[in-house]
Amino acid sequence: MTVKRNSMFIIAAAAVCAVVAFNAFAKPKKNVIDEVAWVVGDEAIFRSDIEEQYNQMRQEGSLPEGDPYCAIPEHIAVEKLFLHQAKVDTIVPPESQVQAMVDRRLNFFIANLGSKEKVEEYFRKPLPLLREQLLEVMRNAYTIEQVQSNLTKDVKSTPRDVRRYFEALPGDSIPYVPTQVEVQVITANPVIPRQEIDDVKAKLRDIADRVNRGEAEFSTMAIMYSEDGSALQGGELGFHGKADFVPEFSNVAFNLSDPKKVSRIVETEYGFHIIQLIEKRGEQVNVRHILMRPKVGSQELKDAVSRLDSVASDLKEKKFTFEEAARYLSQDKDSRNNNGVMVNQQTGSSRFEMQQLPPEIAAKVENMQPGDISEAFLMKDERKNQDVAVIVKLTSRIPGHTANLAEDYNLAKQMYEASRKEDILRQWIEKKIKETYVRIEDGWDGCDFKYAGWVK
Repeated sequence: MTVKRNSMFIIAAAAVCAVVAFNAFAKPKKNVIDEVAWVVGDEAIFRSDIEEQYNQMRQEGSLPEGDPYCAIPEHIAVEKLFLHQAKVDTIVPPESQVQAMVDRRLNFFIANLGSKEKVEEYFRKPLPLLREQLLEVMRNAYTIEQVQSNLTKDVKSTPRDVRRYFEALPGDSIPYVPTQVEVQVITANPVIPRQEIDDVKAKLRDIADRVNRGEAEFSTMAIMYSEDGSALQGGELGFHGKADFVPEFSNVAFNLSDPKKVSRIVETEYGFHIIQLIEKRGEQVNVRHILMRPKVGSQELKDAVSRLDSVASDLKEKKFTFEEAARYLSQDKDSRNNNGVMVNQQTGSSRFEMQQLPPEIAAKVENMQPGDISEAFLMKDERKNQDVAVIVKLTSRIPGHTANLAEDYNLAKQMYEASRKEDILRQWIEKKIKETYVRIEDGWDGCDFKYAGWVK
């Protein structure tokens, strides 16, 4: 959902990428349409479940090591153990966050494949069906993550723990840290032509008037015209608190009182919106919205690059510092108040491996030396789904090296805590296996499983 803050998206990226996609099944082991392969507790794992995951993983190029007909059903069985524990712990995934994850994923598909129609063609199913399947995947992913988090929440580390762990690692287990860089950026948004803004506002006013007169349903108009992923569910966002949205959107959404009326036009960093109230519930509100973005032409993009080229020239002539230019000129709100320093959202540090950078920035800094400032260039702002002009300064380059405590303490700390959590989860899983009724049918049990105790 484009108007939400990025912190809403809390599910692990690996889980986010999971998408059910049906293609031709792999060659079956038996000439049977479907069969029960495993039983875990009172739930069966069918051959079709295994084939679907196999097909999905093959399409994504993420098949597990070893025999997939061993690894996949074991993975499904472990998920069922976690989901059963979630019921015991009464963990219920917040629907608003699940929907936000699905919206983000669908927007990603649409942006990368080019259109909603191409997404449907790629996955061989209509978007509403794909959305329903994604919702189930995301609900389970969130739920399992919460169970695991509860089990490992007490894991702490001290420098002594980290040192002992790292010094005990075999030499071939110490990771190689690829080349990392630290960068600063200054961005400039293209100036949107006044006529484009007026055209978008006119379209939104027309839609609002038609809905207010009872000539059209807001949800239908959202499906037809909204440029947000929520269009797929008629613009509905689900229940949220004020902090879940950018302030301009929240201020209007939470002041709506008549579900039959449409709000005034609201401008945010993502574009222009109109909003309709569905329901208020305590400190939360459920609304629909329609998002439209003015189109930017090639000349406006060229002008933005030209403006930043002038800034880059002044920086190279040392008329002012990069930090000063970032604070006063940059339109990237994430780095502007941080002297232009980009922060790696995956690690929370300022260091990036090359593949973690936006591709346009990575291409620029590849051949730069520390202290170099690039010329201006265009980059896709994924959050806003628009091009922006950028100049980048390479602050430092840390050559690739074998990890050591002096330079990579945070990495060693992460490794230690991950190892402790893995041990806790393994012990919990193997204990649950012993306590749970498990039956593996003939033909599915001759495996070297990851966890002990499946075959009793």
